[in-house]
Amino acid sequence: MVDRLNDPLMGIQEAARHLEIPSRTLSRWTGECAAGAPLVHSVPPLHRGGPALPFVAVVESYVIRSLRELGLPLPKIREAATAVREEFGTPYGLATQRIATDGVDIFTEIQGGELVRVHDRQQPFREVIEDYLRYVHWPAGDQFPDRLRLRQYPDVAPVIIDPRFGWGSPVVEQNRVQVDAIVGMWRAGESLETVAEEYGLTRDQVEAVCQHAPAAA
Repeated sequence: MVDRLNDPLMGIQEAARHLEIPSRTLSRWTGECAAGAPLVHSVPPLHRGGPALPFVAVVESYVIRSLRELGLPLPKIREAATAVREEFGTPYGLATQRIATDGVDIFTEIQGGELVRVHDRQQPFREVIEDYLRYVHWPAGDQFPDRLRLRQYPDVAPVIIDPRFGWGSPVVEQNRVQVDAIVGMWRAGESLETVAEEYGLTRDQVEAVCQHAPAAA
């Protein structure tokens, strides 16, 4: 069974590619601190140059990226992360299930209150945060997440990161086929129809995956 808090799952470059974050930015987040712990956790790799981010760090990175997209500057994110961690009593507060409920109030308070508007000046900050957090899945009775859906992939072909499947690489939720395998076969010259038949998907699903997959590192 994978330890979501301590087993290394991805390298910084791989996580940055799938989460659409500049690798230098993600690396900087692992060096930032909040409440005495790294903003994004890392663990010693099993071998030189090996993965150093556990699954919880992937979720932390996703949450921070979402807050940055909402216009929250990094100092405010550190302030909010400190408040969340101290309130919840865990250094993994940015990934715990309570972030989707109690944590939202902390973020809105840091930003300036419930009436804050973002982007189109019509949608409350709280509602936008809740929309981002719906891509994180927490199993019943467990405070830590076990799955993250990648927002860039459309509903016709949901793609997830689940440490139990694909060695932690993104997989199609329907049948757990690795995205890299699908995209690799298509980029090698196979037609969408052939790839779909090979992996038990529809042509539209394969096209969606290939269209939204990040470029190879």
